[in-house]
Amino acid sequence: MSDAPDPLARLGWDEHAAGAWAAHRGDGNLPGRVAAEHRGGYVVLAAAGEFRGELAGRLRKAAAKDAMQKPAVGDWVALDIHAALGTATIHTVLPRKTVLTRRAAGRGAAAPQIVAADVDSVFIVHPLDQAPNLRRLERYLAITLASGAAPVLALTKADLVETAEPVLSAIRPLLARVAGERPVPIHVLSSVSGQGLDELDAYIARPQTTALIGASGVGKSTLINRWLGEERLLTGELRDDGKGRHTTTHRELLVLPRGGLVIDTPGMRELGLWNADESVPEAFADIAAVAENCRFRDCTHAHEPGCAVVAAAAAGTIEPERLDSYRKLVAELASLAKDRETAARNRARKADHRSLRAFYRDPRSRGQGD
Repeated sequence: MSDAPDPLARLGWDEHAAGAWAAHRGDGNLPGRVAAEHRGGYVVLAAAGEFRGELAGRLRKAAAKDAMQKPAVGDWVALDIHAALGTATIHTVLPRKTVLTRRAAGRGAAAPQIVAADVDSVFIVHPLDQAPNLRRLERYLAITLASGAAPVLALTKADLVETAEPVLSAIRPLLARVAGERPVPIHVLSSVSGQGLDELDAYIARPQTTALIGASGVGKSTLINRWLGEERLLTGELRDDGKGRHTTTHRELLVLPRGGLVIDTPGMRELGLWNADESVPEAFADIAAVAENCRFRDCTHAHEPGCAVVAAAAAGTIEPERLDSYRKLVAELASLAKDRETAARNRARKADHRSLRAFYRDPRSRGQGD
């Protein structure tokens, strides 16, 4: 694995982290991992313990220009530790093994938000007492596949239904289409009876890191409390409208007694796409294969003549609902690309204005300094 000291191994240090750190050996900094982000700064974990972290000036400026350079929960970072003060300065974010991203909240937002970094598997959590939203599951799977982590489906609250088969029957065809020959593990779970919980232990073995995503009230905090061995996270029942109460308010990396780590996330009913360009074709491999026969290479599969995808949907080979979901994801990516271009133009315009103002503020630029 690596020659890392045991305290780092407890934080998930692996071969990738050791390789990423090689460029920083001897620079006077120490490796650490981001455990939480708060309004006033970060919580970082290192071999020497837990510290309050703040960004170095250079990293702060870089993160202001590019959100992907901002440290996120799960990131390995290079630290200058001030042990006497209990603080640390974050100088660099190490290259990420995986990164789970979504589009930042807000209409027209053209920036990514990192949900979790350097995770090995992502648990997509869904309760069995609710009918599965297949379109939402497609989106969760697309974003997980884009992250590079392995998706795992956790079906909770098995004690509230007679059988899990109706949900499984609805989900299996979707998983077969999305994952193809790469199977997505499915675990049927009950925190009341204990059904299936022992199967999860393999995912929290050292040095693995697992992230949980899903809507509020689906049982994420209950699973994490079991792994922690204590009721550390609040759990909430469903509201009268069937939606979950938000019991987690921020992302946090938790070190588990059994050796692994888990990142809890706020309930996310929807995930806006970001950098899912490659995962959308992967998640819709069946449609992508049919699209190879379209008359036009840039076919939108909406109104063009000779569209093989539309023909397949009309013939029943592709489910109309699935085609509609595909179109929505592709349209979202197109809208995102347009927003990125607009944001880039705005940044360039602001830079030009700053340069122009600096020109007129400097007397020498107008020949008045000689």
